[in-house]
Amino acid sequence: MLISAALVAEHHVVSTARSARAAREALTHELPDLVILDLKLPDGEGAELVASLQAVAPVPFVIVTGQGDEKVAVEMMKQGALDYVLKDTALINLLPSVVRRALKAVEHQQALVAARAEHERLEREILAASERERQAIGADLHDNLGQQLTALELMCTALKEDAVSHPDLAKRLATMCGMLRDAITQTRSLARGLVPVGSEPDALQNGLTELAERINALGRSQCRMECPSPILVQDSGVSGHLYRIAQEAVNNAVKHARASRIVIRLEETRSEVTLEVSDDGSGMGREERASARRGLGLGVMHHRARAIGAELAIVSGRNGVVVKCRLPKFR
Repeated sequence: MLISAALVAEHHVVSTARSARAAREALTHELPDLVILDLKLPDGEGAELVASLQAVAPVPFVIVTGQGDEKVAVEMMKQGALDYVLKDTALINLLPSVVRRALKAVEHQQALVAARAEHERLEREILAASERERQAIGADLHDNLGQQLTALELMCTALKEDAVSHPDLAKRLATMCGMLRDAITQTRSLARGLVPVGSEPDALQNGLTELAERINALGRSQCRMECPSPILVQDSGVSGHLYRIAQEAVNNAVKHARASRIVIRLEETRSEVTLEVSDDGSGMGREERASARRGLGLGVMHHRARAIGAELAIVSGRNGVVVKCRLPKFR
């Protein structure tokens, strides 16, 4: 009663419970900003109540304990208590300042959580905007520049036929046709790289298979795509981020690790989808790992993983690098 009266005098809204059972029942209806908890309750220990509450819905709390129980209070602070006060003649005078300090800490923590959530939201928006821009550029390359180059090749072929009686001109036109065909091939490759996966549920699996085929076509490394069973990803945004993570990992294996063999593996369980890229390259030493952490590529991979709620792990050893991205199916 004294504690309640002291806090009401400080303009706090206070409700009380006389036992652990009453506290549990009250907290099922409404969560307060702060719980002030006596460690000695008529029907149980306060520590047991805290443990059961934190398992269901974590609530900020301050401990009230008797003289001689300071060690217990310290242990409770290790379990998340914001502060503790002793039952002595100074309790009523000290408690309002302890509560103000605890509520301030709760406010700061909530602000930090909100700032982190906003940061993650902005990261997702930036990545989404980047993907939209990539797709727009890819579409322009394919639909505009690619079509114009194709039209020029057709015109050049027609001119070559008309120039049969002029061997030198026909030879130059043939060279020009070949250059235009190369430009068309490069334009299509760029467009395909900018828009790697479509919106179909099997787009990720198909896109990773095509990525492995393109790496094999380069002739520098052997790349194999493994997918034990068909995997359908309904969210095209998720597919795009997973593909980009695999693409960055494969490019790193080819360019930096000089890997001769690369394996892309996509599999799922009841609870998660796992994307793994492993190689037999040179791996990364301590300095290389530090440099890579500061680099743009690995940073973007981590950003992409966070944007879709996935966990990214990169393990480097003597036998190459393994990049594993685990995406929970129920988020």
